[in-house]
Amino acid sequence: MEAAGRQLFSHHCTACHSLDSSENAFGPSLFGVVGRPAASVPRFAYSNAMQASGITWSEDNLRKWISDNEALVPGTRMRHVSITDPAEQDYLISFLRSLK
Repeated sequence: MEAAGRQLFSHHCTACHSLDSSENAFGPSLFGVVGRPAASVPRFAYSNAMQASGITWSEDNLRKWISDNEALVPGTRMRHVSITDPAEQDYLISFLRSLK
């Protein structure tokens, strides 16, 4: 499952997100994202919408985010994502969970 998630991450996420905990890219690093409060990565300029969201990146919120991020946090600067296949969501979340 992690291998499939890594492949999905490479295809959908690496253009903007780093897996290096000390390096942000266009988007914040996703190392350790599962369980982390939103808008909490140092040295990243989050949108006001994300800062005000008050969410934590639980598996449920990650699933909502990757299926329709703009519905979860209206006004986010991240381009629209739409991974709606539940199996693909499971794979991607499994991979993100492994990043510790």
